[in-house]
Amino acid sequence: MKKFFAGLALLAAFCGLLLAGLFISIAVSSGNSINEVTTNNGDRINNSIAEKQWAEIGGIRQGYFIRSENPNNPVLLYLHGGPGIPETPDVLSSDPNTRLEKFFTVCYWEQRGAGISFNKNLKASGMTIDQLVEDTREMTLILQKRFNKDKIFLMGHSWGTMLGIKTIQKYPDLYRAYIGVGQMSNQVESEKLAYDYMLNHAKAIHDQSTIDLLNKYGPSAAGFPPLDYHLTVRNKTLNKYGVGVFHEKRSTLRMLASYLYFGGYTLGEKINLLKGLRFTEKYLGAASNENLFETSCSFDVPVYFIQGKYDYQVSYSLAKQYFDSISAPGKFFFTFANSAHSPILEEPVNFINTIEWIANKYSGF
Repeated sequence: MKKFFAGLALLAAFCGLLLAGLFISIAVSSGNSINEVTTNNGDRINNSIAEKQWAEIGGIRQGYFIRSENPNNPVLLYLHGGPGIPETPDVLSSDPNTRLEKFFTVCYWEQRGAGISFNKNLKASGMTIDQLVEDTREMTLILQKRFNKDKIFLMGHSWGTMLGIKTIQKYPDLYRAYIGVGQMSNQVESEKLAYDYMLNHAKAIHDQSTIDLLNKYGPSAAGFPPLDYHLTVRNKTLNKYGVGVFHEKRSTLRMLASYLYFGGYTLGEKINLLKGLRFTEKYLGAASNENLFETSCSFDVPVYFIQGKYDYQVSYSLAKQYFDSISAPGKFFFTFANSAHSPILEEPVNFINTIEWIANKYSGF
């Protein structure tokens, strides 16, 4: 018995050392700067930009990162998803051949309540999509002034596409073009389509455990989809079937590590990431349910949609229907044949080639 307890003590000590080592490694990687913009050989590109900045936006302190190979490039404001999921550590490409900064000066802004813009003193009354639209306008004006641009480009991913659509609808004169990646349109209907797909696929492959879980819910029930459905079956199953965040399976730990070891976040900011996610989801989650087919179909800005063929996180088929329903001075729909909800990460070469094509359309402006 003494040997047993001694073994437990040794195991506990070993686990403690591992956790301590993990904490130290995360702390050492934490900071206030992002990687410089370099060539294929690792040399810093002259006049390139790699900054972490702060500004008062909408009456509160908000943070953002700017990267560019050339400050004379057109400016692009990136609206992350979630709400509340800053994507900066994931979408900052370390490959010079697949980074947005090749064609744009890119601002990775972390929205009110999210990531480095989270503050425990934020008021719930300010967590509305109308306020975030105003925040987006202010962030845009900051970029226009700094880089001497009369108009910039706006790119949204997932939740960021809801925010992007509402922004170009209200302030079209600020933007050269809008790019929606994983474009939202009618998320309530999208969730029903995702449920039907998962249930039918589970039956086709005889995945009885998933069938049993899905049968506890129903898309015709009031308030569908409830939060516990997301937590217990929806997210896990979409990803398992390759129709969620990614088409090809990716390690969750690897994704987590990209945030924990991102040098642009201090240790305190890394701790706040989860707090910000919970906070923004609590107050902005319902805003994702707006039916854009009914409210937002006419624009004075060119519109480009980039959609993964396998996307049920935000329905591909609904995005295509929404695209067909909108009017704009120019529009184009790109289908990514090997992607689900994250074409920028799943098909980076195809994505950057698409972005180059869009950028070249405006090279004379």
